[in-house]
Amino acid sequence: MALISLLNAILTLPVPIVDETIENPYNLQDFQNDKLSILDIRAVDQRGAIYDVEMQLSTQTGLVKRIVFYGCEVYAGQLKAGDDYSKLKPVYSICLLLGQLWDDSPKVHHAFRLVDQDSGRLLEETLEIHTLELGWYNLLESELETASLLDRWLYWLLHAHQYDAQTLRSLFSQPEFQKATDSIDRIAKKTEDRAMYDTREKAIRDQQWILNAARREGLEAGRLEGREEGREEGELFGKIRMLQNLLSLPQSTDKELQPKARTELETLATELQTQLRKRMA
Repeated sequence: MALISLLNAILTLPVPIVDETIENPYNLQDFQNDKLSILDIRAVDQRGAIYDVEMQLSTQTGLVKRIVFYGCEVYAGQLKAGDDYSKLKPVYSICLLLGQLWDDSPKVHHAFRLVDQDSGRLLEETLEIHTLELGWYNLLESELETASLLDRWLYWLLHAHQYDAQTLRSLFSQPEFQKATDSIDRIAKKTEDRAMYDTREKAIRDQQWILNAARREGLEAGRLEGREEGREEGELFGKIRMLQNLLSLPQSTDKELQPKARTELETLATELQTQLRKRMA
């Protein structure tokens, strides 16, 4: 019920979802070290459409391509050898970001579809990609009563951890929110029952992606220095900025980091790593 309500609020489909089946009910700490994504759910509705919902802690370099890649992978992965293309069902890939993906527009929800630029003809029932940049979201508790269903869901996703279960039930009286509140209350009492990645391959890919992003940023800073020491410090710059991004902290500029000694940079990186581990434990 809760997932159906959230999906309907995001997608506003011509035919609302009335039933869904969760395809990846992983809830053990199989991938306990893979914490880039804190939520990953794949579901199928009554007509066979597939919904892949993911919440991301970080907006690292390459995230847009990663979102498109997984959306296409889900769409193509429906067919087995010998299957007819007519068996393909629509796929809705939804990524909720705790930060901001594009800084040139404060728009929270972007919906991307396959559409012809000239005629506006839409390739319906194929692939849609939705991003929700929660870093732009600023609804206040006092505005909840008159807010849209989507706004209420986004507020719940962002702030539920700040309330106890009783207060949440009072603020969100609809059955779907009550069910969601019951779920997180149950999870809070049994921490090992958290949703994890749907596959080990995906988790490994994501970790490598973050490491590569930090390395690329570091190497670029190092090249600007034009010496080996500069490249090593550049890698530290990239690592520090990556950790600050994951912690939703302001990212240090080269001008702020360059005067620091290497030992200071290493200490700062270690402190940020410790903060991240505590926050995600």
